[in-house]
Amino acid sequence: MSVFDKIALPGVGGWYEQAERRLQEEYKGVKGYKESTMAGAVRDALLEFCRQDEEFAQAVVQGGSFKDCMSAVAKGVGASVSDLEAFKRAVQFYFPGANVQFHMEIELCPGHNDRPSGGKSGMLLNLDDFL
Repeated sequence: MSVFDKIALPGVGGWYEQAERRLQEEYKGVKGYKESTMAGAVRDALLEFCRQDEEFAQAVVQGGSFKDCMSAVAKGVGASVSDLEAFKRAVQFYFPGANVQFHMEIELCPGHNDRPSGGKSGMLLNLDDFL
């Protein structure tokens, strides 16, 4: 990473701060039933992605409007769309070719992570055994 990767507009904060400001301001202008229904969750996901990656935050600052992003997310959506698909479309609006990965795991005993295994019991369940 070069020193130029961190340069933001003078006096306005870093890329994340600029992206956050922009998304919060433009969120208010989103119109349409599908767009406005998804806008809050998509905005929050984009903010998290901006927090994770400065280059993505820069793309949000320098890219299209959030209103146009939400139009792209809602395009062709029927009665429903998964969160993952909505987030992927939003990310690709600002950074074509980027992908969103989703990770899910079960915690049988939430809050009991004091074990050396990090809360994992050491037991593996094969859900096929229950079919």
